[in-house]
Amino acid sequence: MAIDQETVARVAHLARLHISEEDGAEMSSRLSDILAMVDQLQQADVADVAPLAHPLEVTQPLRKDEVTEPDIREQALKLAPAAEGGCFLVPRVIE
Repeated sequence: MAIDQETVARVAHLARLHISEEDGAEMSSRLSDILAMVDQLQQADVADVAPLAHPLEVTQPLRKDEVTEPDIREQALKLAPAAEGGCFLVPRVIE
């Protein structure tokens, strides 16, 4: 599929880009080359190739899910201006 200068100009207009006529000719040539390469890739026989989510078989090492910080809830509630039932009391913002 070849892309002409008119198509490049239309896409540039939609993308709000200014492309001169000389650049438009070069751009249409480059885009046509890219589409030709994509057409070649689509001709490849991949019937026996399993789809991959990632080219390498890697796993993410995870740390153990253990509590590492001490529970300071009671100490923090003592510092609060108002607390009730183990929760901080704050002024109502939505009426």
